[in-house]
Amino acid sequence: MKLTRKLVLAKAKASDLESVKKLNCWGCNLTDISIFSQMPSIEVLTLSVNNISSLSPLAGCPSLSELYLRRNMIPTLSELCHLRPLTRLRVLWLAENPCCGTDPSRYRLTVLRCLPRLQKLDNQVVTEEEIALALMEGDEVSTPTGNIHNQLPNNGLPDAEMENDPLNYNMEETNKIREELGMKPLSRDKFSSLSSPSTMEKPTMKKTHILDAVLLLLRDLDEEELHVVHTATQNRLQTYTLDSGDAPISGF
Repeated sequence: MKLTRKLVLAKAKASDLESVKKLNCWGCNLTDISIFSQMPSIEVLTLSVNNISSLSPLAGCPSLSELYLRRNMIPTLSELCHLRPLTRLRVLWLAENPCCGTDPSRYRLTVLRCLPRLQKLDNQVVTEEEIALALMEGDEVSTPTGNIHNQLPNNGLPDAEMENDPLNYNMEETNKIREELGMKPLSRDKFSSLSSPSTMEKPTMKKTHILDAVLLLLRDLDEEELHVVHTATQNRLQTYTLDSGDAPISGF
C-alpha cells in the first residue's frame, strides 16, 4: 500500500504536508513511503508493523529526531545509509526486521557505527562507551550505489589520474569518515583549500592519509562529537598501554 497525501493529512489533521511534524502510521500495511520526500518538517515518525523495505525517502527529512520502524521488511543495514544525513536523529527503533540478523551485539555495534549520534536504539539508551566501541569494532555499512563517488566532481581529470592523485585519495579517506558520522562530503575544491602544502607532498601511505583525514574532520565536529572522539581515543590508547605493558622489557 502506498502512503498518500490524503492519508497523511487525514491522520495528522493538517492542511499541507510541509506543516506535519508528527505522524503515526502504525500497522497500515505500507510498502511505499515516497511521500516523505515532500515532508521536510517531520520530526517524530511511527512506521512500525508495516511492510517497508526501503528508507531512501527519509533522506529528505532533515528535522527527523525520532523514527520507529519495528517489524517491517528492511532487508539489510545498508538502508541505514539513507539516515546518515539526518543529523537530528536521536531515537531509532529497528528491532524485528530482517536486517537485524542473529547476532544482537554485532547488529547494535554496526547500527551505532553508522549512526553515532543516536541516544536510544530499540528502546535502550545508548552509552558513550557503546559509541566508542562501535566506532572501533562495528561493521562498516556498505554505501548504496551512486552515493559519495558520484557526487564528487573530477574537475575534468581522467579517471586514471584521479585514482593516482594523492589529493583525491586523501579526500576519499576524509569523506569516508564524514559519511560515517552523517556529515556531508567535502568537495574537491574545499578539500584542497583546507589541506596544507605538507599534506600534499607526503607519500601516499594509507596511515598518513587516514591521519590527515581525521585531523581535517576534527575542524567540523561540535562539542558532543568531539567528546565521542575523545572517549574512543582514550579507549584505544588504553589498549596500546596494555599491549606494551605485557611486552618483555629489553635494554637492561
